Amino acid sequence: MQVLGITTRLATRDERETMRGIGSAVFVGMLLLIAGTLNLIYGIAAVANSNFYAHGEVYLFSSVHTWGWITIILGVIELTAAFSLFAGNIWGRVVGLVAASLGAIGALSDVGGAHPWWALGVFAICVICIHGLVVFEPTEEAV
Repeated sequence: MQVLGITTRLATRDERETMRGIGSAVFVGMLLLIAGTLNLIYGIAAVANSNFYAHGEVYLFSSVHTWGWITIILGVIELTAAFSLFAGNIWGRVVGLVAASLGAIGALSDVGGAHPWWALGVFAICVICIHGLVVFEPTEEAV
């Protein structure tokens, strides 16, 4: 079939079998990419003494600066996992599980902060990522 000058064809059954689960990995990669970018932005805002964070809050760790550096490191880990998942590496699955687990723990530790509903939303995204990576089983080609 040709649409707008682009020729397309339906995948054969063998191609569909080898592609099963790829959509889940791409979805989780996109969620990790979004979460990693947001964590980088929030971490930079915390380290740069931005007025984004509420003043007078008590943090789990020593100060806003420490929380900012932890958030930056978590964001870098999440971005690494996302790009590795996009590349199709098994390493991306392992790093993605670690990053989503650390993100969930970080979100739960932030529930008592200034934005509890946002923290619960981030926790839900992390749980969806963990589920997508645990359930994902790429099919092996017959030898």
